[in-house]
This record gives sequence, structure tokens and C-alpha cells, in this order.
Amino acid sequence: MSFTHSSREQLPAATPTLLAACIAFALMPTTVFAADSKKEDTIVVDAATPASSDAEDSDYSVKATTAGTKMNLVQRDIPQSVSVIGEQRMEDQQLQSLGDVLRNTTGISESFADSDRASYYARGFAIDNYMVDGIPTLFESRWNLGDALSDTAIYERIEVVRGANGLTTGTGNPSAAINMVRKHADSREFKGDVSAEYGSWNKQRYVMDLQSPLIDSGKIRGRMVAGYQDNDSWLDNYNQKKKFFYGVVDVDLTDYTSFSVGYDYQQTNVNSPTWGGAPRWYTDGSKVKPDRSYSAAPDWAYNDKESQRTFVTLNQKLGNDWQLTVNGTHTEMDLDSQQLYLDGLVDKTTGVMVSPYGGSYPYVGGTGYNTGKRKVDALDTFANGSYELFGRQHELMIGTSYSRQNNTYYSSWANIGDTELGSFYTYDANFPETDWNPLSVAQNDTIHQKSAYMATRVSLADPLHVILGARYTKYNLDTLNQKMEKNNTSPYAGIVFDIDDTWSTYASYTSVFKPQTQRNIERKYLSPITGNNYEAGVKGDWMNSRLTSSLAIFRIEQDHLAQSTGALIPGTSGETAYKEVDGTVSKGIEFEVNGALTDAWQMTFGITRYVAEDSEGEAVNPDLPRTSAKLFTSYRLPIAEDITVGGGVNWQNHVWSDVSVPAGTYRSEQGSFALVDLFARYKLTKDFSVQANVDNLFDKEYDTNVNSRGIVYGAPRNFSVTANYSF
Repeated sequence: MSFTHSSREQLPAATPTLLAACIAFALMPTTVFAADSKKEDTIVVDAATPASSDAEDSDYSVKATTAGTKMNLVQRDIPQSVSVIGEQRMEDQQLQSLGDVLRNTTGISESFADSDRASYYARGFAIDNYMVDGIPTLFESRWNLGDALSDTAIYERIEVVRGANGLTTGTGNPSAAINMVRKHADSREFKGDVSAEYGSWNKQRYVMDLQSPLIDSGKIRGRMVAGYQDNDSWLDNYNQKKKFFYGVVDVDLTDYTSFSVGYDYQQTNVNSPTWGGAPRWYTDGSKVKPDRSYSAAPDWAYNDKESQRTFVTLNQKLGNDWQLTVNGTHTEMDLDSQQLYLDGLVDKTTGVMVSPYGGSYPYVGGTGYNTGKRKVDALDTFANGSYELFGRQHELMIGTSYSRQNNTYYSSWANIGDTELGSFYTYDANFPETDWNPLSVAQNDTIHQKSAYMATRVSLADPLHVILGARYTKYNLDTLNQKMEKNNTSPYAGIVFDIDDTWSTYASYTSVFKPQTQRNIERKYLSPITGNNYEAGVKGDWMNSRLTSSLAIFRIEQDHLAQSTGALIPGTSGETAYKEVDGTVSKGIEFEVNGALTDAWQMTFGITRYVAEDSEGEAVNPDLPRTSAKLFTSYRLPIAEDITVGGGVNWQNHVWSDVSVPAGTYRSEQGSFALVDLFARYKLTKDFSVQANVDNLFDKEYDTNVNSRGIVYGAPRNFSVTANYSF
């Protein structure tokens, strides 16, 4: 399969479009007159939980989550570090993409390869496990299909479990697991929300969120979220257009059976994106220091991405408090891009670029035509409930899952010689488009994962609970030139002791098993990472989980960890060769407090410190911040309750990397820095509000990727104004 530039504005397939049309029609305001006036009851954690108030609805905290164990627990009962970012926090801080959420989450760091490709890390290691409603997709940074660009308008919360999470994901990546939880049609009245935003670099954004009962009884309900965004950038010539749609129908088939079916679609089209950064060094090792607006992207360059997901969920009550859940999904993500990148050192006198690989590879960049598709079909079935043993109540969760992920990518490549570009000083991004050779297969592999898992939460005494579990995974990788099969059992053990009604302490252990997609110089895939993940800590819970806190210490031990050699794999389109490193250890401490300090004051504050070294005591991934702190808060003024003000600061320490050049290595580094954000919201009426946000208030200049020969600057100071109307 191949894709052409002319296909960029194609609509989704006919079946999802029909579903969208049906939902949109059903949600027309005429349904107001047929709606049942009774709203659906608020879900509660336990019988002692009071009904939700307006103050609680605006809390940053989320009372209960299934993250980490698939058992619905308050955070103090989960023996791992968990952060949950809800709708109110995303609205206040204007966290409009998954990437926005992650860069503002405790313990998560971000690295940009260029204007659109971002990777995220926790505890020193890359996050490659992105889930939607608990269904995982393995992510490859080489073919970044825009997972981090997923718009948050369709999600009610983002859950982040730091540390290995093999019990629920199948692969025990010790960094973190990200789960995006979709919104559902949970209102028995017609209601809606529309917003319009204008911001820096001609940003326009429009979002509509409607939900309604579709029949008089309210047992069939629909919800639709649609949006459009168009923005330029601080980078020359850059433009991005994004449109998205989400539709879901929720059905109460009986008092014991519920069913959901839905579809989401997102298309992101970028004109003149950068590919890699601006040159960092002169040939003598001094810094080039290009302007933040500099872009090497010609006007013919583009990078387009499209995602489509169809899903179904069945919930069946089995008696007592047991429930069976079946989740199925089909996902397709497409890539179509033609781009140019520069990679070289600049002669200070002439401006001519010099190859960073020496005379054996006399090229200072290249152009690439890349297309591809990622397909995921997955089914996850599990049951959970309580049982009685030795006179005490315990909980059990048991399930199976299957996923098939196919990755198919095509590319055409052309090198740029050191005489083709001319002088870097006079280069104006007017580079001629390549006469592309036919596309050839760059990667074609299929990954099958079959798993069976179980966990039980045993009540040993009123204040003491133990969680024991395991997951067996059969992993198959089938590629053009290699087949790999691995079987693994990941044990999980955790203990939680309630010190009193507020405080609990915990400890947990799980093994690490993570298949890798990196290849060595011989083009063979590396062995799966194996190891152990240990964590212990203290958690607090106030006001019935409206305010939570956690303090954790952790230690991660890994073998076979992929580390870049800096060399290119012969016969590939610039693919970097990796090697396996044993004896890698990451250890550190994390603290987070999140939620309501008072009814009017919300706050999230987190700080992380870790050290990651290999068996020789050398730093692993020193380009990632070892220490970071993140704060965001909002306060509703007591003398003017229609006004809410707030802001935050993200700080990280010094980072560095030794990057290969013909003379040996040059050190790239970014000093410690802080980014300050502010916001204010004024409710003109009960239903209409206006909000202003300013990011990077002091216009800090900083590099988001020191692990390369190219500088990728972060966003300068920018603002937005948003009008929101609810009905």
C-alpha cells in the first residue's frame, strides 16, 4: 500500500461516517423535550461517600481508578505511584493533547526530535505503552504516528502508572503505562458544551461536546465530540490543521447488562514541518546558536497523520458484586510524509556544512518520503468481584487478552551532499523537491500477544491488604527476515498497611519483561529487556479522596537495555544501530500531592529525583532530567466567586549528552530552567465563561533535545483566550 499527497483530505470510511451522522441527528435539540428529567446517579466509591457537589465536580483529584490492577480502588490502596489527570485540570491548563498532559505530569520528561515528534520518559526510560480504555498499543519512536498528538477533548481522564505494569499491559516496561479513558454518554438529559479559542501564531480552535438520551426512558444515550484546530508556529512557514470526531452510544440492555459502541477519528496535517533540529555546532566545536524561528523545511514538505478507532464494550453483572467486562477494538493509524533534514557541522568561515560521519559518509542531510500504517486488533476479557474466605471479604480479578499489531512502512530516500545545500548562512529553505524513487518496504512486521492474568486483593486484617497476581504472555514477532517467540510470566506482589484513616504505607514488586524493536548493526532485533521493579512508599487521603498524596522510593534493575551506538545500520534509511547493555539500575524518589486544599483551592505538586547508571557506573540517558518539579494550582476568589486564577511552574535540572562528531565527541547540554504559566477565568453567567492562558511567561529559551547534533527549541511565550458556553 502507498499513499499520495492528494489523499490528505480523505474522509473516514463510510461505516464510521454513517455512525457519526446517526449520532449527530439523534443529538439535535429536539431531544430535549423527550428527555427524562432524572439525571443518572453519581458513581460512588463506597456507601459512605456523599453525593457529589459542585465543588467536588471541579476537583483535580479522581476518587477511584482501575489503573495498575483493574480493580476499582482509591489511590491509597494501589501499591504503586499513580497520577490521574482529570477534565478540570486539563481545562484550566489548556492541556489539549496527550503530549500536553504528559509534559505536565509528575515524573514524566519530554524530548522532541523535531517540530512534531515527541517521546516521553519516566524514571530514565522511554514510555512505549499507550492504552485507550486499557487496550495497549506498542509505540515506535522511529515511526512516530502522532500518539502524543491525540486530542484530549474526547477523554475524561488520563491515568499514569509509573514503574513496571506488566500485570495489566502484557509488557512490563519499567518507565510508565499511559491509559486514556474515553468519555461516555452518561447523562439522561440533553446537555452540551461548545468552546472557541484564539491564540498566538494565529491559533483557532473550536470544540463541541453534546450528549443526550436517544429514547424516552434514557436507556439508550449518545454522545458526540467534534473539533477543528488551525495554527501556525514560532517556526518559519509551519502550519498545522487538525480535525477530530468522537461518537459513542451507551445502552442499558437490562438492569444487569450494558453495552457501548463507538468510533473516534483524528486527522492532523502539517505543512513545512521540521525533521530533526537546526545545526548545533561549527566545525571548531563552538555553538551555532540559530534563531528560534529557524526552519530548514521547504514549502513542499508535509507530515500527515490519521487515526481511526472502532470499539465495543460489554459489561455484565454476574450476581452479588461480580462483573464481566469485554473490550474489543480495531485501530488504524496512517502516516504520509515528505520531508528534509539537515545533519552536519557548519564551517564558520564559509557556512558550508560538513558531514558529521567523516569522509566515509559525505552527506549533510537527506530527504525522505515515508508512508505507513499501523493496525491493531485487540480483545480483552476479565471478571472481577469479591469472595469470602476465613470469614473475611477479598477481591479477585481474572482475565485474558489477545492483540495483533501489524506495522507496515514504506520509504524512499535521497542523501544531500555537502555541495548541494550551499552556504548555511544563505540557505532559505528553498531546496528543490526530490525526484522520488519508487517506495520500498522499510519495515513489515506483525506482533501477536496472548495473555492470561489474575490478581487477588486479600484482606489479612482490617488495616492490612496484600495484592498478589501474575500475567503469562506469549509474544510473537514475525518480520521480513526474522521470527522471534518469547513466553514470559510476570509476577506481581504488593502489600498495603493502613496506619490510620488518613495514612497508609505500601511496598510492591513486579518483574520486567519488554520486547524491543531496536536492531543491532547486523539488523537483528535485540533481546527483550528483563529485570525487576521494586517500590515502597507512603500515601495519604483526605476528605474522602478529594486530596491525595504519595511519597515513593523505587529501584529498577534491567538487562539487555538498548543503547545507541551512534552508527547507522548498513542498507537502511538512516536507521541507528543499538547494542544491549546489562546491569542497568535506576533508583530514586517521587512525591506528589493532588486535589482540593479547600473547596476553592486546587493544587497539583510533584517532584522526582532519580539516578540511572549501567554496570560500569556510567550515566544512562543523561539527556533526561534527573530532578524535576511540577506545580499547578487554581484558586476561586472568595470576594468574587465568578473569578478563578492560577498558574504553575515546571522546573528541571541540567541535562547533557556526548554526541559523536568526526573529531570524537562534542558535549551538548541544557542548563536547569523553569517555565511559568498563568491563567484566569471569569464566569460572566452560570453557563458562559471566558478564560485566558499565558505559557512560558518569561519567554525562556531552551533546547528540548540535547541528544543530537540538532537544536530543537521549545515554545516561546504564547497566549490564548477561550470562550466556553455550557447548556
